[in-house]
Amino acid sequence: MIFDRNRPFNDLPLLPPPVELETRPVLKKVISATRALAELKGVANLIPDQAILINEIILQEARLSSEIENIVTTSDDLYRAASDKLFQGEPATKEVLRYREALWHGFDSLM
Repeated sequence: MIFDRNRPFNDLPLLPPPVELETRPVLKKVISATRALAELKGVANLIPDQAILINEIILQEARLSSEIENIVTTSDDLYRAASDKLFQGEPATKEVLRYREALWHGFDSLM
């Protein structure tokens, strides 16, 4: 089959799939995943300021995702720029910080 970007690929199966998804093995995995999430929630309450951890995860996600687009910066520059509003860093650092802000905006819009 030759790829044609102007023609949609309509050979995908319809949703929902005709098979049963809530099988016994799947439900067992759901139970163990629920337990693990409850344990994580309990441990997370021990962290004094959870926003620091969440911000770190989002900042690293923004940095790594930007590298895919060949926008490369260092963690040092990111932390310096994130903590100092007057920091005049490289354009790549500013772009990653904008990516981080977009992630936060998306997160906030879900709440």
